[in-house]
Amino acid sequence: MNFRNRRFLKIGKAGGIMLLAFLILFLFIPLPDPLFDVPYTTTLKSEDGTLLSAAIADDQQWRFPVSDSIPAKLESALLLFEDEYFYYHPGVNPVSLFRAARQNYNAGRTVSGGSTLTMQTVRMALGNQPRTYTQKLLEMAIALKLELFYKKSSILKEYVDHAPYGGNIVGISAASYRFFGRPPHQLSWAEAATLAILPNNPGSIFPGKNQNIFLQKRDQLLDKIHDRGLIDEDELFLAKQEPLPGSIKPIPNKAYHLLYRAMGEGLKGKDVRSTLDTRLQVAVDKLVNEHSKGLAFNQIHNAAAIVLDIKSGNTLAYVGNSNASGTHGQHVDIITSRRSPGSLLKPFLYAAALDESLIAPHELLPDVPVFYKGFAPKNFDKEYRGAVPADDALISSLNVPFVHLLIEYGYEKFHQKLKQLGLNAFDQPASHYGLSMILGGAETTLWELTSVYAGMARSLDNYKERPIGKGYSTQDYHYNHYLKADDVDEVSLAADGFLRAPSIRFTFEAMQKLNRPDEESGWQQFQSSRQIAWKTGTSYGFRDGWAIGLNNDHVIGVWVGNADGEGRPGLTGVSAAAPLLFRLFDLVDGNVDLGEPFGVARDICTESGMLASKHCLSTKSIQLPDYLLKTESCAFHTLLHLDKQGKYQVNNTCYNVSDIVQQPWFVLPPVQAWYYRKFHPNYKKQPPFMSGCIQVDSKTHFELIYPNQFTKVKIPLEQSGEKGFSIFEAAHQNMNAVVYWHLDDQYLGYTEGTHQKGIQADVGLHTITLVDEFGNEITQRFEVIE
Repeated sequence: MNFRNRRFLKIGKAGGIMLLAFLILFLFIPLPDPLFDVPYTTTLKSEDGTLLSAAIADDQQWRFPVSDSIPAKLESALLLFEDEYFYYHPGVNPVSLFRAARQNYNAGRTVSGGSTLTMQTVRMALGNQPRTYTQKLLEMAIALKLELFYKKSSILKEYVDHAPYGGNIVGISAASYRFFGRPPHQLSWAEAATLAILPNNPGSIFPGKNQNIFLQKRDQLLDKIHDRGLIDEDELFLAKQEPLPGSIKPIPNKAYHLLYRAMGEGLKGKDVRSTLDTRLQVAVDKLVNEHSKGLAFNQIHNAAAIVLDIKSGNTLAYVGNSNASGTHGQHVDIITSRRSPGSLLKPFLYAAALDESLIAPHELLPDVPVFYKGFAPKNFDKEYRGAVPADDALISSLNVPFVHLLIEYGYEKFHQKLKQLGLNAFDQPASHYGLSMILGGAETTLWELTSVYAGMARSLDNYKERPIGKGYSTQDYHYNHYLKADDVDEVSLAADGFLRAPSIRFTFEAMQKLNRPDEESGWQQFQSSRQIAWKTGTSYGFRDGWAIGLNNDHVIGVWVGNADGEGRPGLTGVSAAAPLLFRLFDLVDGNVDLGEPFGVARDICTESGMLASKHCLSTKSIQLPDYLLKTESCAFHTLLHLDKQGKYQVNNTCYNVSDIVQQPWFVLPPVQAWYYRKFHPNYKKQPPFMSGCIQVDSKTHFELIYPNQFTKVKIPLEQSGEKGFSIFEAAHQNMNAVVYWHLDDQYLGYTEGTHQKGIQADVGLHTITLVDEFGNEITQRFEVIE
């Protein structure tokens, strides 16, 4: 065998070995599954697809989640630059390989790889291993196999989603936002050409680097695009005038807290399509941050706001916290943080009590000192009004009347009602909270609170559109949505809801008239040209200021305070949160239109708010549903038996029966009457009994033991040097009587059985006032000396 034959034999044997190796690789080397096992950026987009925020992938790469499709401009530019015959070869292009081998041979070094887009996709999927003949052979084998199992469009999409674009930018979507600040489908031909050439050599040509080479490559590709008839001469000229990207653009950050909430709820590395409205989200974020900066002078550093669409429950704007300077817990999402809601639960109790026919909308509630298992609440202004209409108590956000109402309703039942409505943060037994839950003694979230208010509004609105007898659905009460969804569950109807529509209407009607005591004066300046129903809340220690409002279409919730729970003077719902609430309502359309009242017209007593009895002196007509017609008639108007002059009460033990005059009279229980007179000077006390009349229910009396008459009192000092207490004492004929103590009209507390009270007072003149549970009163002046 001659030399030439031996040479061909060796070449043939080497080729056979290579072919056999290739077949083995093709048959036995599996495709990566998944093709790219890499972490992805989490992106949050608005309802219309606008990018609002994004979080970098775990490997610190800006690699957006895989796209649904490739924009036509980018596909055309990419194929013309990288692989014009992509749709015609089986994954390996022999012509490209031969041309690359010849170029490398002529150059004496590797200048071209001849790789198709499929082979480049495989190379990226395998981790960009060093370039060797063996590695090239492996890539070719897997590329052929990939073409068997993947569509061409899928392979191309895998490439553009994972191609390197320089630095830590991976994939067309990330590159489009980082270089041009917009999504790929909005790119121009010049921008598409720019992104098509970058993956070929991203380290050498990059925005701001080797711009001449970069521009030359782009324009050559644009010429090719023109030659293929994809753009005309004018378009080519204009495309070449577009500048190259000179720097990296920042990723939008307009919904940071919702982004990280979505990540924590299983959507990390996903393309999150939210229900947010782009325009509204940007505007709300701007107003929240402006408002927060204005409060920073009082060391109030955080604020949050949420805007909801009532009908759908969709979240239209979500600002979990303001961007305060310094380190003030800006990363805490307040919308989902448990905080004390202050008075924001009072509307729920008002509606629930109406549902149970415990009260009528304007019925008087007691506003007198209450003591229940060690709980002694006070109103914001530390005053007691004796008795106050229920709707006025809600309007003025009085604490004590609602505690009395909760005692009657039952805090265990109210706790259950709140859970039904959706306040699941109340995860302790009712006994854990007790009566304090109505004043903010139980923590909940802005997310839950706004969900309940939106649920009430939906229940009221939907009730009017549903069949009679089946006007309610428990599905009206649900959490707000922030993820865009296509499916709508079928609604199941029922005869009864968690709260009845008329009760909700009365509640919202009262919330339209919101005002505050003197200490929260100034609320009038927040009246908007648009009518809304709203409620504020202030937690104990001035730690949280809340304001929630609604119109026909939207619920808006606002929180202000400090993320670490630090209280600040003046941090109240009306002064710190309400101004922002009304500014946010200027961003949305709509007013409150509660529609026509429910029920039939009935007369109620003007003074008591109860159904009018025959003894009521003044009445007015309001619409009441049937279940509120079951409430009692006025119990505060009674007939008194008076002498002819009307000066004394009399009976048959002291006065001629034929001369007795019967007179209707508005009579409050004694303690209520004592406090009521302070706010209602026109309240007429019952005339005393005529001398000699025998009273069946004679009241017991009491007296002050110390100090008596005009006494000079010295307040002792404790061993620590701090001011101590002087012990005052009273005696009552009724051993079980309750006595209420007041110093200079400031309520101090009560005693029962043994009536002793420690008193602290500054040097000077003072007045001590005692009132027993029967309305009897003792007033004594005294002087504190040094």
